[in-house]
Amino acid sequence: MAPTRTDLGTTGLLDASRGPLHPAARAALDAAVDLAWGDPAALHPPGRRARAALDQAREVLAGAVGVRPDELSLHPDAQTALTVGLDGLRHARRRVGTRVVASAVERSVVLLSPGTDQPVPVDHEGRVDVSAFAASLDNPGDGPPAAAVLQSANGEVGTRQPVAAVDALCRTAGIPLLLDATASLGRDPAAHPEDAGSVIVADAATFGGPPLGLLAVRTGTRWGLPGPRREAEHRRALAAPWVPLALTAAQAWVSTEQEHADEERAARALVDRVRDVAARIPDVAVVGDPEDRLPHVVTFSALYVDGEVLLEELARRDLVVGSGSACTSSDLRPSHVLAAMGVLTHGNVRITLPLRAVSPTREADVARLCRELPDAVAAVRRRLGTDDL
Repeated sequence: MAPTRTDLGTTGLLDASRGPLHPAARAALDAAVDLAWGDPAALHPPGRRARAALDQAREVLAGAVGVRPDELSLHPDAQTALTVGLDGLRHARRRVGTRVVASAVERSVVLLSPGTDQPVPVDHEGRVDVSAFAASLDNPGDGPPAAAVLQSANGEVGTRQPVAAVDALCRTAGIPLLLDATASLGRDPAAHPEDAGSVIVADAATFGGPPLGLLAVRTGTRWGLPGPRREAEHRRALAAPWVPLALTAAQAWVSTEQEHADEERAARALVDRVRDVAARIPDVAVVGDPEDRLPHVVTFSALYVDGEVLLEELARRDLVVGSGSACTSSDLRPSHVLAAMGVLTHGNVRITLPLRAVSPTREADVARLCRELPDAVAAVRRRLGTDDL
């Protein structure tokens, strides 16, 4: 549901799952369009300038992910990067096995991927069961897995996953782990342990850049795509990325890197306020781990409330929030993440705080949400005739 005002500068933006560009990144985009519009594969001067700019951007973004530049490729969006990364693992290891082991709260593109096993269960807070993951890796009846997939943290409820433990299991078993860091890179360093994962996927939009997918395949990982040979991006893409977008993503990282610690502390304090207010409303449950979580994400579910109607009520009060699953398409099916956790799957609201640099009014917006939320929930219940239930 769109906000009632068309000027987002006057609206409380509390859904930055794909938010505005960082101001410095926006300025970099304008400059990059003039500087690096050429085809980086061309040999003429504009092409050479574009190639130099792309190499520079790749070096910055590789450092962000924690890999070498020759291990990183750039893709149109995070979902494409995730699909390509998993396809390459599965094809390269097709003679070893065909199964993919994944938790029940992974993105739908993973859970619906051919070969994905019955998902490994999670607990009531959304954290994968490490023992069950180990059992799924070592299941002789189904044959050895081609790969395993695990999020660093869930982008819908914020719960961090036991990445180090699962990575150790996969290394011992000789099974490559694809680490999905699309919800955490640049917002929560603790969710992305150094050297974890054979393949890593991230999203530049998470740290104030454009929705550019980052795919890292560590040297020594058996990886290769089926079908015709691809020429771009270390043979992982049909065409090179648009260089201005790559430069914009790199500038977003440079502009936010020094602020990560302060940003994490400030966002965590604001989310704590939202969690406290929501938990005090009758028949409202805050979901996800209260401590071991992303600092900028919180989801709560309200009984006797339609989630879309609640979003509409908050939008009427100039507050932009999210609902449903952050890990699926734009349809309105119940969240598979909440269903896997065994919590209420309707009447849910997801807050994904934007960076402070993107939304200077963020603290005031959170304060307004905390003031308006109890009355908004009550108003929706009255409208739906459920306030007496």
